[in-house]
Amino acid sequence: MKSVLVIGMGRFGLHFAEKMQELGNDVMVVDKDEKLVNAVADKFTDSHIGDCTAESVIKALGVKQMDLCVVSIGEDFQSSLVITSLLKRAGAKCVIAKANQEIQADLLRQIGADEVVYPEYDIAEKLAVRYNANNIFDYVQLTEDYSIYEIPVPTSWVGKTIVEIDVRRKHRVNIIAIKSGDFLQPTPSADYVFRTEDHIVVIGKTADVFKLTGKRKRGTK
Repeated sequence: MKSVLVIGMGRFGLHFAEKMQELGNDVMVVDKDEKLVNAVADKFTDSHIGDCTAESVIKALGVKQMDLCVVSIGEDFQSSLVITSLLKRAGAKCVIAKANQEIQADLLRQIGADEVVYPEYDIAEKLAVRYNANNIFDYVQLTEDYSIYEIPVPTSWVGKTIVEIDVRRKHRVNIIAIKSGDFLQPTPSADYVFRTEDHIVVIGKTADVFKLTGKRKRGTK
């Protein structure tokens, strides 16, 4: 279990705090807007009204004992900068800050943010990748070259095994799981026989995965 501080109860901050609490972590939430804090008080027993641009407020939160501090300020970027700086000066172990633009991210890193996230950018990029190629259901970027993709089984693979298709050598991707409805089978054996309804979770280069998705037209079952 981790101790987590989330500053800012906008949509991103609230969703993050809810998920971290759902995963069994000890979550404290803070916002200067009394209405926002009152709205979430029944979800988080450790909720506080406070302006975290004030050093006294940051010190009172005991950030040194927190495993993770998240600065989720929406439109007021100046406040985000000030709060991130105060958290680091107060001894916060890890500070994640939300940004809307690259220049904001650069400034946040310069004053000590350990990680900067772009929720809107990440969603837009994910959608662009999904709809740029046929039949990409989901993906997670690992590096510039490699990502994990969830794609449907190419029609020509149905009824054949992984070893018959020789996936790694011929297609230069690695299958790390098979999804069928809500069922997930990690690291399938070489004798696994593909079915029409299967989705395969693969790791590989974008160009190689796009070649695979091109072997099956969008909407084909």
